[in-house]
Amino acid sequence: MARRGSQAPPPPPDFEENIIDVDVSEEMRGSYLEYAYSVIYQRALPDARDGLKPVQRRILYSMNEMGLRPDRGHVKCARVVGEVMGKLHPHGDSAIYDAMVRMAQPWAMRMPLVDGHGNFGSLGGDDLPAAMRYTEARMSREAMLMVTSIDEDTVEFRPNYDGQETEPEVLPAAFPNLLVNGASGIAVGMATNMAPHNLGEVIAAARHLIDHPDAGLEELMRFVPGPDLPTGGMIVGLDGIRDAYERGRGTFRTRATTSIENVTPRRKGIIVSELPYAVGPERVKAKIKELVNAKKLQGIADLKDLTDRNVGLRLVIEVKNGFNPEAVLNDLYRLTPMEETFGINNVALVDGQPRTLGLRDMLQVYVDHRIDVVRRRSLDRRRRREERLHLVDGLLVALLNIDEVIQVIRQSDDSAQAKQRLMQIFELSEIQSQYILDTPLRRLTRFDRLELEKEKEQLDKEIARLTAILESERKLRGLVSKELGEVATEFATPRRTALLEAPGQTAVAAVPLEVADDPCTVLMSSTGLLARTGHAEPLPDSGPRAPHDVLVSVVPTTARAQIGAVTSLGRVIRVDVLDLPALPPSASPPSLAGGAPVTEYVDLAADETVVGVAALSDSGGGLALGTAQGVVKRVVPDFPANRDEFEVIGLKEGDRVVGAVQLLSEDQHLVFITGDAQLLHFAASNVRPQGRAAGGMAGIKLAEGARVIWFGALDPGREARVITVSGSSSALPGTQTGAIKVADFADFPAKGRATGGVRSHRFLKGEDVLIQAWAAPTPLRAAGPGGRPATLSASLGRRDGSGEGLDQALTAVSGPIGAAPGSEPPSAPPTPASED
Repeated sequence: MARRGSQAPPPPPDFEENIIDVDVSEEMRGSYLEYAYSVIYQRALPDARDGLKPVQRRILYSMNEMGLRPDRGHVKCARVVGEVMGKLHPHGDSAIYDAMVRMAQPWAMRMPLVDGHGNFGSLGGDDLPAAMRYTEARMSREAMLMVTSIDEDTVEFRPNYDGQETEPEVLPAAFPNLLVNGASGIAVGMATNMAPHNLGEVIAAARHLIDHPDAGLEELMRFVPGPDLPTGGMIVGLDGIRDAYERGRGTFRTRATTSIENVTPRRKGIIVSELPYAVGPERVKAKIKELVNAKKLQGIADLKDLTDRNVGLRLVIEVKNGFNPEAVLNDLYRLTPMEETFGINNVALVDGQPRTLGLRDMLQVYVDHRIDVVRRRSLDRRRRREERLHLVDGLLVALLNIDEVIQVIRQSDDSAQAKQRLMQIFELSEIQSQYILDTPLRRLTRFDRLELEKEKEQLDKEIARLTAILESERKLRGLVSKELGEVATEFATPRRTALLEAPGQTAVAAVPLEVADDPCTVLMSSTGLLARTGHAEPLPDSGPRAPHDVLVSVVPTTARAQIGAVTSLGRVIRVDVLDLPALPPSASPPSLAGGAPVTEYVDLAADETVVGVAALSDSGGGLALGTAQGVVKRVVPDFPANRDEFEVIGLKEGDRVVGAVQLLSEDQHLVFITGDAQLLHFAASNVRPQGRAAGGMAGIKLAEGARVIWFGALDPGREARVITVSGSSSALPGTQTGAIKVADFADFPAKGRATGGVRSHRFLKGEDVLIQAWAAPTPLRAAGPGGRPATLSASLGRRDGSGEGLDQALTAVSGPIGAAPGSEPPSAPPTPASED
């Protein structure tokens, strides 16, 4: 090397200059085209025959050569990557591992080809897979279909990048992998994006094309109506799919699968169980939070991700009270990745050239490939059987002439001479002669001769069968179709993605975002369940009975109003009507099986119960309360608007509210029934309204030790009944037996307030107390434990008569379902119970 500042040495005497002028633009164009072709053919686009890119094909071939089959143990992914990179794929290890990870993800491929063990990432790429030194893998059962018969000369092999190894140009592919698993890739100047499909549907279409080579697109689409995405969801609008199947390009919208449920007794929620293809929950959650913070999305109260490996994907989006869940769901579809557009671009390599393929083209390329594979396999199998038959024929000749063969071998100088003499004497080929010489003497027994003759017969049959297949195009195509049917029988799974013809957007968009303040009715059952209906008209009283259909409070109100839950300690607790579950229009009223326990809305003390519900607005007659110690009180609703709970009566020590009813007018009668079988009723106008802090006034005069067990209100001019159930005060809870009596309310005369009333029941021997009592307008509805419907006797007893034997437990009675709230008596304090 010349020193700095010195001149370069002169060229040698025989040096000749050879300068070639090159056009830079032409050189760049040619080099770029070579690079582009290399990317297209060697990296980015799948082959239309097996649906695999070169790196995927090399991974599966290497794993098969390594023996990593489904019945073997998993090995480190780093070992597989090293094998692929060192022998077949001259690129970085990250490209190989990324391809391997995708082949193991059940949310990316409809039929994963790699059985992964470890962290292979998450849906939508929200979490990255673990490094290849941590994860393990082996071939899946479906991957074995891709390499089956590869050792039977079914595909061509070519040298690898350095010429020291060989690799298959394509895999045999016993199922249409290109359509089943789809593909995506970006090349130079082109890209591919294929949607996954259902294996059973694709194979059915392929078999139809085998049987009917002239089948058109419409016929094939009867078998393949649309993609079947690994993550399920819904495809909305099928016009784009039709375009993609016809021209190879089209778009369709994928939508999350959702349901609207009661996530809490007070709130409805949107449950997301499936997301669009390639969309992960983290992306959806981040977008929802961004929109909520920017106030572009309204009605979202909370967002929870309850996804786990047991229940799968489960996003719970709680909707604020006062918002329609359907309208919020519409906004989620419109503004978030819960609805995405998928663009189909079916570009694949056909004979080494990129082509845009429709559905029929892809099926035709695969069918032609599979026919060629089966033909080559049959040729190879016939060749091997013919070679074996040739050896068997030679061995049979030796067995028939065993003494001469032994004599020839003993008289020969060496093995070469023995082989030549066998060929000359017995007219054997060189291969047959060598096989005879290599066969141990122990194989030349009479039994082995029988076995050889049986094998010869079997080989003749198999060669004839294979020859018939190779000489008949119909039989060859029939064999291909049969093998595809066997694959579908073993590996096909039900469709996961629902196909919706109509966009389905208009019906949802018409729903207003916020719930209107429409009239509705709040219902409370005898078992303590609360619910609301979507109307304010009286509920029908006909139809079959159902659990929890005995109502003790029916309050007309509006959807955005509040009601008050009156407790046995004299408290009123506000409850938002929108928090109550709405009974579906299809429900058979008045069953509250879809209601929620009242204890979900109010916090109660250990010995406190809810005795009824009432409107917080002025209802004309006010709120009437009756206590166990015989106190009555009327409160005109002037309840404070800024307090969630407040007292409506000042109770004496040891006293408690046994009934609360909202009156329509002062003309209704207030009714007391005591444990010692006294009944008193008088006009509500005899009780002057008092303030919330007042303790009420004397309602009924009690005998010593007696207590009020029921309080309510009735219209004096309306037909009503009095039901009393007697028993023993000394009986243990749960063992009570006694008598029940139904009497006409008209037989009980009205008395003045603060009097003792009249006798309502005569006790028999062993009875000394009423354990239950009600007064209700007809027709009556009764319930047993758990809200189960119960039947009352139609016969009426005398006002002061005894009852009949109680043949079933009875816990509640009410009047007509559609009765006005003033005449709808509350029962004895209901105990919230779960539905039977």
